[in-house]
Amino acid sequence: MRWRGRKQSENVDDRRGMSSTVRTAGGIGLGGLLIILLISLLGGDPTQYINQAQGGRTTSAPTQPQGERADDELAAFVKVVLQDTEDVWNKLFREQLGKEYREPTLVLFEGQVGSACGHASAASGPFYCPGDDQVYIDLVFYQELKNRFKAPGDFAMAYVVAHEVAHHVQNQLGITRQVQSQRRRISEKEYNDLSVRLELQADFLAGVWVHHNQKMNNILEEGDLEEALNAAHAIGDDTIQKRARGYVVPDSFTHGTSEQRIRWFRKGIETGDLSQGDTFAARVL
Repeated sequence: MRWRGRKQSENVDDRRGMSSTVRTAGGIGLGGLLIILLISLLGGDPTQYINQAQGGRTTSAPTQPQGERADDELAAFVKVVLQDTEDVWNKLFREQLGKEYREPTLVLFEGQVGSACGHASAASGPFYCPGDDQVYIDLVFYQELKNRFKAPGDFAMAYVVAHEVAHHVQNQLGITRQVQSQRRRISEKEYNDLSVRLELQADFLAGVWVHHNQKMNNILEEGDLEEALNAAHAIGDDTIQKRARGYVVPDSFTHGTSEQRIRWFRKGIETGDLSQGDTFAARVL
């Protein structure tokens, strides 16, 4: 990917070098706890209320001074990718959706991190938290892609960032909330199907980003698309389960098969048309 010397996003919270980042409990009294309980009983997601009540405050304990680091170049790359997502989604929200895009914050962390969605470790992989509109990435995942998932290359990492930002797009459009509202109303199997559709739509949106970013910035170099498609294949539910267990359990899928992820990602790349990404209406995924 052509990225060196290009603009980097400023919407980055770099917590590398911090021992942990834990959201404080201040700002929630007895009344707040009752509200949280009520929201939970009604089948809602209390994380947004918790985040608002806490004012998004975090505490971090530094373990080492900030200076030049071995992964600084990768961090710079990720910041360029984030800037590219901002450029594309600001444009598409205005032109295709008639809305204003609210840019997410990217949190770079090491080892473990606290978010409005709870505590997570690097083992969980990159994730998006709708409760605080933030994307969380431990840069060690780049090595995981390369070594564990056999999906090397900078554009493989770009695909991962674009996929998580796509979840932010879904959250802004109210799609994530609609899916989460069904968690306690339907069976686990049915909810897993909704989860798969949500993830495949995020793959499609990541492809849409590639389509428009290439037009705007001419980012692609030889082999880039193959790297991203290889990454999409490597993190399919069936591929991961077969590697871990030796067999697959389709009813437990939450992200889609390798073939499905590649197909929807490729569809986004080829069309760049948001109207063609309704995975929830698709009869065959």
